[in-house]
Amino acid sequence: MGDSAGNAVIPTRLRRGIVLRVEDDTCHIFSNGQPCSVRYASRFPSPRTRRVSPGHLVAVATAPNGSEVVVWRWYDAVVLGEETAGLIRMWEPAHGEVVAQPRRGQQLRPPGTRAYLSAGLPGADWWVAGNVAASAEEADVELDKLERFYDEHDLWNDLV
Repeated sequence: MGDSAGNAVIPTRLRRGIVLRVEDDTCHIFSNGQPCSVRYASRFPSPRTRRVSPGHLVAVATAPNGSEVVVWRWYDAVVLGEETAGLIRMWEPAHGEVVAQPRRGQQLRPPGTRAYLSAGLPGADWWVAGNVAASAEEADVELDKLERFYDEHDLWNDLV
């Protein structure tokens, strides 16, 4: 289902998964209460073993051939504190300290808590979404914006 902002349920072509193990061609995730293995979309950059780690949250889409592929990743990052202009300073092992624009400015993020961090969607270098969740399905991330990005750039047919 759609963006977990807590209000309306928006149909989506994407589902969430929490990464368990990473290989360069396969990502082992936990989603919908069970482990599974999925491949990466052809556009997902390599080397994947350096870009994806256990604990990351991924978006999975169904490719035109029916296979499921990882199309996006959110880092599991630690909140260090607030910056000026409502920005959030975060730490993530692969990138060190970064300053991120919050998706929803009203959400409190005390230092030491963990939240999902991503890069690549228009509007900011880094985005911070919701707090890290106990399950992939509870993760508050911008699936609607990611789906819109795929629509606007006609990326759905280029998944494998």
